[in-house]
Amino acid sequence: MVKNLVIVESPAKAKTIEKFLGKDFVVKSSFGHIRDLDKKDFGIDIENNFQPNYIVSTDKKAVVKELKSLAKDAEMVWLASDEDREGEAIAWHLMETLELDPQKTKRIVFHEITKNAILEAINHPRQINKQVVDAQQARRILDRLVGFEVSPVLWKKVKPQLSAGRVQSVAVRLIVEREREIHQFESTSAYRVTGFFLVKDENGKFAELKAELNQRFDTRDKAKAFLDRCTSASFRVEDVTTKPAKRSPAPPFTTSTLQQEASRKLSFSVSQTMSVAQKLYEAGKITYMRTDSVNLSSLAIHTAKAKIVELFGEDYAKTRQYKTSSKGAQEAHEAIRPTYMDQENISGTKQEQRLYDLIWKRSIASQMSDALLEKTNITIQVSTAPEKFIASGEVIKFEGFLKVYLESTDDDDEQPNGESLLPPIQVNQLLDLNQIVAAQRFSQRPARYTEASLVKKLEEQGIGRPSTYAPIITTIQNRGYVVKEDRAGFEREFTTLTLHSGKIVEKVNLENYGYEKSKLFPTDIGMVVTDFLLKNFNPVMDYNFTANVEEQFDFIAEGKEEWSRMIGDFYKPFHQLVEQTLQISEKANGERILGIDPASGKQVSVKIGRFGPLAQIGETSDEEGADKPTFASLQSGMHIETITLDEALKLFKLPREVGEYESKKVTVAIGRFGPYIRHDNKFVSLEKSDDPYTIILSRAIELIEAKREKDSKAVIRVFDEDPDMKLLNGRWGPYLSYQKNNYKLPKNSQAESLTYADCQKIIEAGNSPKKATRKKKK
Repeated sequence: MVKNLVIVESPAKAKTIEKFLGKDFVVKSSFGHIRDLDKKDFGIDIENNFQPNYIVSTDKKAVVKELKSLAKDAEMVWLASDEDREGEAIAWHLMETLELDPQKTKRIVFHEITKNAILEAINHPRQINKQVVDAQQARRILDRLVGFEVSPVLWKKVKPQLSAGRVQSVAVRLIVEREREIHQFESTSAYRVTGFFLVKDENGKFAELKAELNQRFDTRDKAKAFLDRCTSASFRVEDVTTKPAKRSPAPPFTTSTLQQEASRKLSFSVSQTMSVAQKLYEAGKITYMRTDSVNLSSLAIHTAKAKIVELFGEDYAKTRQYKTSSKGAQEAHEAIRPTYMDQENISGTKQEQRLYDLIWKRSIASQMSDALLEKTNITIQVSTAPEKFIASGEVIKFEGFLKVYLESTDDDDEQPNGESLLPPIQVNQLLDLNQIVAAQRFSQRPARYTEASLVKKLEEQGIGRPSTYAPIITTIQNRGYVVKEDRAGFEREFTTLTLHSGKIVEKVNLENYGYEKSKLFPTDIGMVVTDFLLKNFNPVMDYNFTANVEEQFDFIAEGKEEWSRMIGDFYKPFHQLVEQTLQISEKANGERILGIDPASGKQVSVKIGRFGPLAQIGETSDEEGADKPTFASLQSGMHIETITLDEALKLFKLPREVGEYESKKVTVAIGRFGPYIRHDNKFVSLEKSDDPYTIILSRAIELIEAKREKDSKAVIRVFDEDPDMKLLNGRWGPYLSYQKNNYKLPKNSQAESLTYADCQKIIEAGNSPKKATRKKKK
């Protein structure tokens, strides 16, 4: 008989907690949620005040059966799921599904998995907070209603198999609007003028002083006119001002700031950051990682101070308590920090060590002294012109928190060793001119979102909460509305004018610009769906609506609003909007007319087709005998909103015949999965460096032979008894293929030595990779 049964949501968390509790406690995992809304009829009884219909999923029935059996015999059941709203909902679902006796059930929460925290929670249990559960239920029900009602509209009006989500669609809108800002942006240029002066120090050696003119010139002629005036000018130091300054540390991490910094400093994706942080939390190494609080416990502050004094001395310690300022902060009650602030390093994977190091440094730095700086500005007068050169520099007088943690926004030219960036200089000192450079610079277009900057924007707008940022970004990519990728830049000319030794030299240079690394781009279908939703479901797509809904969830959690009334107020007008859209809205395919095909005189357009974006020559007509339009898929990198007529016409040059090989035609074309070669009714994909419009026969033959060699190595054996039965080499090693099903080979078996009878036994055992994968997920 079990005396105390503790139920958590993850096996790793269970394993860690079990270490801190004695033999009277058994810790088991529910493996996340044990039930969810039924997919039949939305899983919601709309006519009965939106009552949810929950069902236990097939893969959780065994888990529920085991937990029910253990709970039945236990003297006390402790529900120890996470302390946020989702964790509270998991605890409630366990209570309901396992039919637990309230007198024998207690709810415990903790924001760190340490012995003290667990024992403290056991000593101070509470009841399940039904208001918090209702807030989470309201979120789940509202999202189900929006998704299940709007998605079928997209199937009928845009394209089959599309989906919409209350928060995800708004996130896609942010990315679409930023992309259009970039497309509409028109760059302007101006000339930035930089002077390089020589200053003699006490030893008679010359040091260079770099200063920028306080005005930019919008044309080359104006910049040259200024340089002409400088050919006979003298340069005098008009003013030197020195002011003390200080820089304060950033607060400890919230979910949002951790995701942003891990992206900038470690190049982690948002989902990767949360996955690694989850492992650190469940191993008892950091506090709970879904939080928008920046508070630290008094114990953490005092431990941090002791560690700082030990490492750097008393002058570097300054205890601080930060206040949370984000909209609707409501998750956990402490910032993300190490559970033991005096522990600099941990064991674990490389990723876990790197993320822990980032969290430790940020947490320690938050309790350190300000960095003391000295900022100097030097104003240089030009005798022949009213403009002035300004040189700015900074000296670090006391490092403070910068000794541990430099924020990612810090200037890369910062000199942490305290050395001055400017040479010693006096007012009225005459300076020798080395050279003046007027360089043409271009205004920068708005920056595309990274995962980190999108999280920041969502937080600023009040869209979503700490537990939802990572799923939002993952979902919009999985649905094909957004892609994260690198894109090559462009080349452009820029002009420089250099005044040196009394002569002005003009030079035209080349520079690359616009290179994008790991940025979020909307796909064509993402843009078309966003436009359709904005046109027909504007209230749901409104940023303020999404933020206001989050506030209403907060009110429900605080007991200030009743969840079913909130859902009812939303649903009636929303459902009317859905019905209206189905009846009167037009189909949307993002069609854009590019012009006329010179060869045929027919209209050329681009749009979303059944299999994605395509170009079309001619128009669809219902008249009998009318010519049918011709189609060509858009290539990777082409987009409906930016493709030109010439680029579209080029697509119809394929398929093209490049010659013959082994007395059979070799043709090149582009299909659903990219450009390919067709030869002898076999298909060979082109490599990224190959252009389907220019590839020649010899290169095509090279690719055909390479594919043949690869295929020959892939086949280990084909059985004469049944040619459908093959032993093949795959990405993960040898496997058996039979009638379009794949089967794992038994451990320690040699594929080459397997007989036909052996393979029949493997098939009869049904050891297919698909089945193995399902077992693993369970």
